[in-house]
Amino acid sequence: MAIARPALATSALRRRAVQRDRLIAVLMLVPSILAIAVFVYGFIAYTAYVSMSNYTTARIDLSFVGLDHYVRLFGERRFQENIRNLIVFTLFFLAVCLVFGLALALMVDAHVKGESVFRAIYLFPMAISFIVTGVAWRWLFTPGDLEPTGINLLFEMVGLGFLKARWIADTSVWPNLEVPWLKVRLMVPMAIIPVVVAAVWQMSGFAMAMFLAGLRGIPEEIKEAARVDGCSEWQMLRHIILPMLRPVTLSAIVVLTHVSLKTFDLIMTMTGGGPGNKTELPSLYMYELRFSQFNTAQAAAVAMILLILVSLLTVPYLVYNRRAQSVEQ
Repeated sequence: MAIARPALATSALRRRAVQRDRLIAVLMLVPSILAIAVFVYGFIAYTAYVSMSNYTTARIDLSFVGLDHYVRLFGERRFQENIRNLIVFTLFFLAVCLVFGLALALMVDAHVKGESVFRAIYLFPMAISFIVTGVAWRWLFTPGDLEPTGINLLFEMVGLGFLKARWIADTSVWPNLEVPWLKVRLMVPMAIIPVVVAAVWQMSGFAMAMFLAGLRGIPEEIKEAARVDGCSEWQMLRHIILPMLRPVTLSAIVVLTHVSLKTFDLIMTMTGGGPGNKTELPSLYMYELRFSQFNTAQAAAVAMILLILVSLLTVPYLVYNRRAQSVEQ
């Protein structure tokens, strides 16, 4: 009994210590949980309610009107143009970023001389804000009405004047398809191509960094075994490297698509949404609705549509990651 009592006392002390540690952990997390609940989910709920209210002027009016603003938005020609531009921008930006980032990662992974210098050069654009990028590339892609400027001037100086184009001032849409139940023409507004070039220049370094981390995580033994079995470099890339880079590729797709969906500052500084809304995205339209037209309810509806689009991308990704982790465990 004399031996059992100290053991029981020690066990009780340990339980109290564990309970105290749990209580301290909970108390440390409570401020963060409350802040997230109020400033994230609370504001999302408030925005959702405002999007279904009659708050369409500078005067606050939160009377409920249902989904009227959503129906009105999808019936507008301008918002349909925004969605078309967003789809085109996202597809081009995502595809070129992934291809270009993978190519840069493969070149850096070849252990060329001066690898650290090339890696720093490729990553440097990420250190620049989209505002600076937009201003610089706006000058490059401004065609010049009286005299050529930017890239057009460069083409003229080297004798390639036939390559001159209207760039960000181009109002054409190619191949200009008509759909009976839409008010806009499909497919690609040509003015958005320079915007894609600027965005790829800034974010391809991020894709390169992710792919490079994935490449450095592939054991050299696997590559050597493939070479011993007679695999060419192309076969090894196609059947070994790319499948093993699938998780990295999925992560890059999610991040880059999220960037494209919320792009605002690049469009604002580079084109302002013009010409004729050919480069305007929903984020820019939302800004104008709120701060120029004071249509807070419709701006909130645009914000909720963007939130839904982001959720459709991120939620399946999080579910996939959780399932993958559970399988590994």
